Amino acid sequence: MSYEYTFNIYKKMNFYSLNGKAPEVGLEEAVVRGIAPDKGLYFPESITPLPQSFFDNIENLSNNEIAFTAIRQFVDGVIPDTALKDIIADVLSFDFPVVEVEENIGTLELFHGPTMAFKDVGARFMARCLGYFSAQKETQEPVTVLVATSGDTGGAVARGFLNVEGVDVVILYPTGKVSDIQEKQLTTLGANITALEVDGVFDDCQAMVKTAFLDEEITSQRKLTSANSINIARWLPQLFYFLFAYKQAKSKGKELVFSVPSGNFGNICAGMVAHKLGMPVKHFVASVNSNDIVPEYLKTGEYKPKPSVATISNAMDVGDPSNFIRIQKLFNNDLEALSQKLSSYSYSDEETKAAMQKIYAETGYIADPHGAVGYLGLKHYLKDHPDAYGIFLETAHPVKFLPVVNPVIDAEIEIPEQIKAVMDKEKHAIPIKNYDEFKSFLLS
Repeated sequence: MSYEYTFNIYKKMNFYSLNGKAPEVGLEEAVVRGIAPDKGLYFPESITPLPQSFFDNIENLSNNEIAFTAIRQFVDGVIPDTALKDIIADVLSFDFPVVEVEENIGTLELFHGPTMAFKDVGARFMARCLGYFSAQKETQEPVTVLVATSGDTGGAVARGFLNVEGVDVVILYPTGKVSDIQEKQLTTLGANITALEVDGVFDDCQAMVKTAFLDEEITSQRKLTSANSINIARWLPQLFYFLFAYKQAKSKGKELVFSVPSGNFGNICAGMVAHKLGMPVKHFVASVNSNDIVPEYLKTGEYKPKPSVATISNAMDVGDPSNFIRIQKLFNNDLEALSQKLSSYSYSDEETKAAMQKIYAETGYIADPHGAVGYLGLKHYLKDHPDAYGIFLETAHPVKFLPVVNPVIDAEIEIPEQIKAVMDKEKHAIPIKNYDEFKSFLLS
């Protein structure tokens, strides 16, 4: 069966700043800018639901067909269908299985890509979009991609952008706050990838990146963009695997609940876009570690960012989640409407370790600390909603967190080939202490 029937003719999509003080732009400018001139995140001017027939027949479609149909309205008129199909085929070259863990609970494994983390999809999609834009120009204007990472983003971006023509990548990561394997993945590639080791926490790295975008002394000399999930091309493709999970879980015949381990909230926000496209979902759970800004907001109605706290689920150590403003926009900044679709629960390191032990002892499944937080949030929600089918996201392979996993679970974890390939490589990173040193690096 052809999937072409699901297409509408979309007008060329514009993207606007959520701060409301910058002009609307097309896809290419939104991707290349990363962040709007008024410091706002770009957001699509509209989200048109897909035909009901698409969801009725989704089990008959390939992952490539599903992704093409879902993303097309956001790129139509800028990336031709043929090029988009090629990009998607390149991006989705691995599996996204839902693995049954216990009755009415499955886990969506998002770690089968080149860096074994869910961010492979968004990083690869954005890299190939920039590569496409660059190839259309008679004269290339080099772009510098800036990215702050609390763990997996750096490795995914480094691998996704490696040797992309006309693109240099600068990755900022907090010293001592990422796992050894994560560090190897972002500091060993060389070529057009440079790693900066920051004396601080993730929030410091993210603040430096945001400040650089607004520094005219830098932007007058370098064309900057960001590959964090603030970038529209990094964020939106994450909706693909929620649709892949729905395809696999549809036969359960139950209402679907997603529990997403959340740090910057781009992943769960993309899942909510999939819902806005028409994907049936009963509820979303944002499962967080001790960085509990969103659970507190849903309780009190007051959004209070605070310095991030270091935890064993380090990729979620975010004290001011950038993408939460996009989630608020999806619900027209209506807290009551948002609360009907989103719950959020916070868990300590001790609770996370106990969950890892429980999952392994009872099912034999080895969850990484982020997935374990997702499991805890899902179990909490399902206590009062036992008739739903729950999926928690396993956002990274447990091998990436061996210093955490090994003391908790008495099991031998086989080292995958993707990890073996970087283990013995030499780290190359430039230490920086503050924004002035970062700026000097960019201007040098």
